[in-house]
Amino acid sequence: MKKMKRISMVAVVCAMASGAGAQDAGKHAITFDDLIKLQRVAEPAISPDGKWVAYTVTVPDMEANRNASNIWLVATSGGDAIQLTQSGKDSSPVWSPDGRTIAFISSRSGDSQVYLLSMDGGEAKPLTKLSTGADLAIWSPDGKMIAFTSGVYPECKDDECNKKKDEEKEKNKVKAHVAEALLYRHWTHWNEGKRSHLFVIAFPQGSGQADGSETAKDLTQGANYDVPPDQRGEASDINFSPDSKEICFTAVTDKVEATSTNGDLFVVPVSGGEAKRITTQPGFDGNPVYSPDGKYIAYRSQLTAGYESDRWRVMLYDRATGKSENLSENSFDRSAENLAWAPDSSKIYFGAENETLEPIYEMAPKVGAVPKKLIDGFNGAVSMSADGKTFVFTRTSLTTPSEVFTAASDGTGLKQVTHQNDAALAKLEMNAPEKFWFEGAEATKVQAMLIRPPHFDAAKKYPLLVLLHGGPQTMWGDSWGYRWNAEVFSGAGYVTLMINRRGSTGYGQKFTDEITNDWGGKAYVDVMKGVDSALAKYPFIDGKRMAAAGGSYGGYMADWIATHTDRFKAIVSHAGIWDKNSMYATEELWFEEHDMQGTPWSAPENYKKWAPLTYAAALGKYKTPTLVIGGERDYRVPYTQSLEFFSALQRQGVPSKLVIFPDEGHWVLKPLNSQFWYKTFLDWVDKYTK
Repeated sequence: MKKMKRISMVAVVCAMASGAGAQDAGKHAITFDDLIKLQRVAEPAISPDGKWVAYTVTVPDMEANRNASNIWLVATSGGDAIQLTQSGKDSSPVWSPDGRTIAFISSRSGDSQVYLLSMDGGEAKPLTKLSTGADLAIWSPDGKMIAFTSGVYPECKDDECNKKKDEEKEKNKVKAHVAEALLYRHWTHWNEGKRSHLFVIAFPQGSGQADGSETAKDLTQGANYDVPPDQRGEASDINFSPDSKEICFTAVTDKVEATSTNGDLFVVPVSGGEAKRITTQPGFDGNPVYSPDGKYIAYRSQLTAGYESDRWRVMLYDRATGKSENLSENSFDRSAENLAWAPDSSKIYFGAENETLEPIYEMAPKVGAVPKKLIDGFNGAVSMSADGKTFVFTRTSLTTPSEVFTAASDGTGLKQVTHQNDAALAKLEMNAPEKFWFEGAEATKVQAMLIRPPHFDAAKKYPLLVLLHGGPQTMWGDSWGYRWNAEVFSGAGYVTLMINRRGSTGYGQKFTDEITNDWGGKAYVDVMKGVDSALAKYPFIDGKRMAAAGGSYGGYMADWIATHTDRFKAIVSHAGIWDKNSMYATEELWFEEHDMQGTPWSAPENYKKWAPLTYAAALGKYKTPTLVIGGERDYRVPYTQSLEFFSALQRQGVPSKLVIFPDEGHWVLKPLNSQFWYKTFLDWVDKYTK
């Protein structure tokens, strides 16, 4: 009854909102103000009976300059959504096997802990109480325990020890980072002696409900490694066996983590005991998923040591024989992710990037089986109901933010079940991307996407904004984003061009590999030829008013363009790589050593050849006005790269501006900072192209 009352109240609120939106039938170009108000839908989890989906909705809190996240609920049959939590600090919902309880992660009490919310009503209650917090809640199939992770000191045997060590550090007036090994920092945090360990916590008499007496057990006690791996791990790298007696997880145990991409699978009894390594190949093994019949573990694997962008193969580990088979090596030249089994163990489902999209595929668990595309489009976070009848996943495009969809297990009956942004989108004018192919470097086919400005007038000439994606081994997808939103740029009056140049994923491994030790080579030619092709194909582009902008490797390409051509009237370089030698201060050294085919001392010619710094004298020749942006907490591309680039621009009299965010890392995430970023970005390119 309590649930029905909640639904009725939400229905009234939704009806009021719909009525208000209907009064304004006019549409306008999307701006940052529109973008920041959109609700961000993620983490869908389908109930065991397939009737409900729990998911998170995140909305920016401009006053607090942070993003607020809560748990929502919607029926898979459609209808009004229900907001289940209100703290603004809740995420990662997972259902108990009986469907009566949702576990989730919340920092409402200060530090992150696992909470339980009964579907019979009432407030959420904390399950974990560790001083070191908790992450990644996973229910055991029998519903008698939950696995989670927590960052602890490996030498500590209980929480009191961890708490005491943290208190001693806090009292120490000397604040110094001390390292004796690599990887000593990562993304935005320094490693201060803690490791993420795997814990389980059991319920009294298997009740599935907490009564405050539960004690967490560290299954990896003493381990000097992280579960999941700090540098590349995900929540999907941990899973229970069907009988709830064992957990399989991924860990990186190589001595020098900063140069290793070798993650292996381990299994450990939930009753305790030594973890056993079950894979040994030199690449990364992750996303282990037990077959429902308990005979196999499907997982995805990269086979090349030291290469984070190697193709992800679908692998199968036989629990009886201890042998692994490579199922997709010769049948699928794409990277599999987010693996799931059919309930009868007859099929494996997964997503894979493919030419700007990310479809859902199925394949038989046999060597050489050819995957079949079930659902096209750009999909993510795929899961399946316990009866195997219903998929639930997020779906997005360049014109639509992420929403939750369902479909039958054969891919039919696609249905949108959340509508968090319908009213807002009804007021916005956006154009879908136009996809086209052209001949890039060495006559290779390259794909690009172009977005026309809203209220398009074919008789007009529009400035062109070329967006340069990062990675370098990623792709521009036909998917919504909040950090580099192409529709906002087009809404400001630009034709926006996104080129999936050499090195992009989703076009086969050879295409991805062709940027190795060739950063400014074929990829640069692809971008220039892509611009030429767009100018020839679309007469409404003004070739005399063009700007280029990118972040990370895209920032590198912006720096490279600044030193190699005067075609553009303005450039924006965010977290760009300027000097390949000083870039060796990055944390994941395998990245530099693979892509440059050595270290700065073993392959100095490569580091010099592909550094924009080497061609710095050309900045004064071309004098392209350049905006340089970075974050002080960026440990992937140290912000000093941006400082060096800005110094070179200034010393040669190039119109330039430097923006450094002291509280941001590789990405600008805080709402007010994002607002400033978009305004500064558009003001800069407007100044020189309009």
